[in-house]
Amino acid sequence: MQIDKLRGEQLDQLFDAILSLKDREECYKFFDDIATMSEIHAIAQRLQVARMLTEGRTYSVIEEETNASTATISRVRRCINYGSDGYKIVLDRILDDDAN
Repeated sequence: MQIDKLRGEQLDQLFDAILSLKDREECYKFFDDIATMSEIHAIAQRLQVARMLTEGRTYSVIEEETNASTATISRVRRCINYGSDGYKIVLDRILDDDAN
């Protein structure tokens, strides 16, 4: 895992903070304070790209609908195929929630 290079007390504190959030409104407040609009947009965009890739959408459709660059789409594709399964974990859960 790439993130192992950053593993430590600071990152643990960040993840513990995120895990402590109780609802979407608390997430909005926390991320508004901790990240820039660009950072939040980039993360949200990558998740949307991952969702669309797992749905079998083409790069051109994803690029058009999300305004993500082909480089971003390729990087997300690489993470889906060869990463730590983080996208899979999250997408399985949110897609399951959407179905219920």
